[in-house]
Amino acid sequence: MSKTRIAFIGAGNMAASLIGGMRAQGVDAELIRASDPGAETRERVAKEHGIKVVADNAEAVEGADVVLLAVKPQMMKSVCEALKPALKPHQLIVSIAAGITCASMRAWLGEQPLVRCMPNTPALLRQGVSGLYATADVTPDQREQAETLLSAVGIALWVDEEAHIDAVTAVSGSGPAYFFLLIEAMTAAGVKLGLPADVASKLTLQTALGAALMATGSDVDAAELRRRVTSPAGTTEAAIKSFQADGFEAIVEKALGAAAHRSAELAEQLGK
Repeated sequence: MSKTRIAFIGAGNMAASLIGGMRAQGVDAELIRASDPGAETRERVAKEHGIKVVADNAEAVEGADVVLLAVKPQMMKSVCEALKPALKPHQLIVSIAAGITCASMRAWLGEQPLVRCMPNTPALLRQGVSGLYATADVTPDQREQAETLLSAVGIALWVDEEAHIDAVTAVSGSGPAYFFLLIEAMTAAGVKLGLPADVASKLTLQTALGAALMATGSDVDAAELRRRVTSPAGTTEAAIKSFQADGFEAIVEKALGAAAHRSAELAEQLGK
C-alpha cells in the first residue's frame, strides 16, 4: 500500500476509521483522498487525518488505484451511476455498503473489478473483522490491496462465494449486538441477585473482555475453554445445563439464520 492511491466516497465514521488506521500504519496522507457532501464532515476528517477531502466524488477518484464506497446502501445506486463516467477500467472498487451485491454495482458502475466487504462496528476501535468477496476480474495485487485496507481496522477474511457474505453479516456484521444483548441480560440478572447496578455492569463487562481475550489468545477452541472452566457438579455446570436445557444452541442458530435471511432479502430490495 506504500504507493497505492485510495479514494473514499463518503467520509463517515467507518471511512474515517479506515483512514485513521491507514495513517497510523504510516500511509502517506498524499495517497488518500475522500469526498463527502457534508461540509462539517469534510472539515473534521481533513483536520484529524491531514488528507484532502472534497465535495465532488469525481474529483476524489481522479488518479486513484482503489475507490472505496462508504455511502449508505439507499444512496448507492444514485452515487454509483453519477460516479460511473469518472472511473477508469483499472480502478478497483471496494464496497462496504451492507446489502449491495456485486451484480447491482456492476449494473450501476459497469465492468469494474469489485470487492464487496462486510465490516463490523468494532472497526471503529480498530478491533473489527471484515468478510471480503472478490469478483473474478480482481487481480492478486488488488486482492492484497483490499485486504490491507480492511486490515487497518482489524482482520480481513476472504469468502469464495458472494452468498457467504450473508452468513458473514449474520455472524460478525450483526454479531456485536448479540454480545451487547448478553451483557444486558447478565447485568440485569446480577441486579436481581442483589448486586448494585454499577457492580453488576462492571463485573459483566470485564468478564466479557477477559473471556474474549482468552478465546482469541488461546490455541484451543471455545468448546475446550468452556470445558476447562466447567467443574463437574459446580456452579458453572449448573448454569451451562440451564442454558442447554432451554435450547441455547438452537436459539443462536435460529437467530443467525434469521439475520442471514434478512441480509439476502435486503440485497434483493436494495439492488433494484
